[in-house]
Amino acid sequence: MSENKDPHVAQGVKFVYDFTEGNKDLKDLLGGKGANLAEMTNLGLPVPPGFTITTEACKVYLDSGDEPAALRDEVSAHLTALEKKMGKKLGQADDPLLVSVRSGAKFSMPGMMDTVLNIGLSDKSVQGLAKQAGDDRFAWDSYRRLIQMFGKTVLGVDGELFEDALEKAKDAKKVTVDTDLDADGLKKLVTKFKKIVKTEAGRDFPQDPREQMDLAIHAVFDSWNTERAKLYRRQERIPHDLGTAVNVCSMVFGNLGADSGTGVAFTRDPASGQQGVYGDYLQNAQGEDVVAGIRNTVPLADLERIDKKSYDQLMQIMETLETHYKDLCDIEFTIERGQLWMLQTRVGKRTAGAAFRIATQLVDQGLIDEAEALQRVSGAQLAQLMFPRFDEDAKVSQLGRGIAASPGAAVGKAVFDSYTAIKWSRSGEKVILIRRETNPDDLDGMIAAEGILTSRGGKTSHAAVVARGMGKTCVCGAEDLEVDTKRRRLTVNGHVVEEGDVVSIDGSTGKVYLGEVPVVPSPVVEYFEGRMHAGADDADELVQAVHRIMAFADGKRRLRVRANADNAEDALRARRFGAQGIGLCRTEHMFLGERREMVERLILADTEEEREKALKELLPLQKRDFVELFEAMDGLPVTVRLLDPPLHEFLPDITELSVRVALAESRKDHNENDLRLLQAVHRLHEQNPMLGLRGVRLGLVIPGLFTMQVRAIAEAAAERKEAKGDPRAEIMIPLVGTVQELEIVRDEAEQVIAEVERSTGVALKLALGTMIELPRAALTAGQIAEAAEFFSFGTNDLTQTVWGFSRDDVEASFFTAYLEKGIFGVSPFETIDKDGVGKLVRDAVEAGRATRPDLKLGICGEHGGDPESVHFFHEVGLDYVSCSPFRIPVARLEAGRAASTSTGSDHR
Repeated sequence: MSENKDPHVAQGVKFVYDFTEGNKDLKDLLGGKGANLAEMTNLGLPVPPGFTITTEACKVYLDSGDEPAALRDEVSAHLTALEKKMGKKLGQADDPLLVSVRSGAKFSMPGMMDTVLNIGLSDKSVQGLAKQAGDDRFAWDSYRRLIQMFGKTVLGVDGELFEDALEKAKDAKKVTVDTDLDADGLKKLVTKFKKIVKTEAGRDFPQDPREQMDLAIHAVFDSWNTERAKLYRRQERIPHDLGTAVNVCSMVFGNLGADSGTGVAFTRDPASGQQGVYGDYLQNAQGEDVVAGIRNTVPLADLERIDKKSYDQLMQIMETLETHYKDLCDIEFTIERGQLWMLQTRVGKRTAGAAFRIATQLVDQGLIDEAEALQRVSGAQLAQLMFPRFDEDAKVSQLGRGIAASPGAAVGKAVFDSYTAIKWSRSGEKVILIRRETNPDDLDGMIAAEGILTSRGGKTSHAAVVARGMGKTCVCGAEDLEVDTKRRRLTVNGHVVEEGDVVSIDGSTGKVYLGEVPVVPSPVVEYFEGRMHAGADDADELVQAVHRIMAFADGKRRLRVRANADNAEDALRARRFGAQGIGLCRTEHMFLGERREMVERLILADTEEEREKALKELLPLQKRDFVELFEAMDGLPVTVRLLDPPLHEFLPDITELSVRVALAESRKDHNENDLRLLQAVHRLHEQNPMLGLRGVRLGLVIPGLFTMQVRAIAEAAAERKEAKGDPRAEIMIPLVGTVQELEIVRDEAEQVIAEVERSTGVALKLALGTMIELPRAALTAGQIAEAAEFFSFGTNDLTQTVWGFSRDDVEASFFTAYLEKGIFGVSPFETIDKDGVGKLVRDAVEAGRATRPDLKLGICGEHGGDPESVHFFHEVGLDYVSCSPFRIPVARLEAGRAASTSTGSDHR
């Protein structure tokens, strides 16, 4: 480590903490792993001594290219204290202290960051380790692991070179697993590994233990900015500026023979949420062997037979940790010759179903309250639970069965590498990524795939943990499947599945099928549809948990949730899903199909008489639409947006029409209507229709269009009132940029409503408002509120006009590059851009309410169903969000979470 002076580092900043100094609340500084190691140490649990280098040191290193000047001395002081505590020195020739160097960011990033075990071993100290352990094989196995990890992680050597050498060594000895290699075979492997390092890295494997440690620490810092780590952070929306802590921990060994081993344990099943003994154990192994999935583990319950003393102690520790953290805990442990050591704990990732079940279980156990339960689940998880599942009654051809690692029903074409998965998915193909085991380099392929299938590994393998975190369907450890990645096929019981063949995997049962298995609605959707009752005796346990969480959310939330729906069928479904009204009825959708010709005639009308005739044809049809809609949503508000299409959507394609007219002329078969239509299309043709004659502009330019719609709404409301209904219509005027536009349309609308009241004798209370979807409207919201009783923010168009993006164009062209470069963490069309679009919304809310304190405020863009955006809309004080019917439960849940006062835990 060098002795630089960094002017950006404040004097007296502490960069290294002993495990005895921290606690679980210092995740920002010590990372999740370091904070939790400190917490377990404080609880008196058996944690090997060590220390943590802070995220602040990492940030200095990444910003400046060098470590903080004070870091070397601090590390030396803590290393000296560790050596004193352990009674041996790092890499000591006759009795070496060995340490692991592991990353630990604030948020768990399984497999994304780097680890090096057994630091301190050298050609000299390996002899001392063998003598102290009384086991030559163990010592040389530990040394070859160090060279392999160090070579790949620190020196950048291709890991496949080590794997190939290991396979050849096993072939030479005619053994199938590395534990069958004897000391002599491992010595030869160490020599081979050192040659690989020399050839590939251009230097010898370092024999100085302190140099090993310092280089490993730098490698962990550097691993924060690897491509796979950046990709994972983008996928999980983890900030890029957090940095990682580095944990230096004295080694304990699980590879000392049959009385040693390593494992991963969960205090509850991370796939289902059921309480019990869950996890994997591997005898005579080091920690990375379990999560790498390279050897198939035994269930954790088998540890009771293998080592009852350690098993009982582990069960007590698991209970202690779950009660202390008040949540599902994910634990890594090692047994060294019968002595149990805790290497890590964290609040465990879990599937969507497990999240809902565990949240309600913990409420029943009195560990958390309802507000905290809402923080333990998310709208994204609820959306996963609403995906379809396989039809149990379908005829299937089962290929095999593995471990149900992450639930869901996934169907796709078999692919055997990440490159193909990405390539095919970008072409619109659904794919299943099939591997012997996955590693962090497979992340982009896992993201692209519908599901992941591996022949090795258990519930704690890389594939399982990452899939659960992403909500991807995953089946692991399907041992009957022989996966041949080089020949791109899998074989099972003599049957061959080639790349491109369709397979189906069930992450809830672990079953793997040939071909496409039909799917049926999920029980959660059946519950929201009202076809399954949570209180029934045979109610699904998951449905009961969802029902309780939704009740918690509805009881907490301030935001109301409405639906974007254009017909009675969608409105009724929305109501079943818990909608409290319609926030957006897009009337342009009512003019498609056969009615389109009527609109054409309206646009082509040369005289007032022709226009009146066209409007008279449309009026009864519109009225019937609204009667059905008001009946479906009786007693709830219905916001009807007046016509807002780009005009070209109601006119024939200019090229197609020109060809038709030209062909007719060549046949001397003139069609007067086509000629007039072509002239109108030319006259009204726009270079950018999304910024042209639409919304309020259309209503002002085509006399009678908006008044016809207002009349239809008013007459429909009157009819429903006469039928003893309770219509609550709200008329929304779109694309307003200035208050004068709104005033003109509003005055005309009020006259029409008054006429309908006189002619029917029915008193109507119809609210008149506008859609805020242009920057100027947001900037002049105080003026516009003088003429509007409500605002609804159209965030789709507001995002387009604020950014200067045409959504259809940019998403197909450069959005992917922007996301990859980190310019966007997420598409601004998916989650509200708080700094730009969000600021306009916030300012418009304040200005509008300053003018009209009782102004009703909502949002009807697609952001209304986005979990993160819902929290923003709650924060700025909107009255409601509106989204598609299917997203209503998600919005309800997130509105409850936003209103919940508990900060809860972070479960990325």
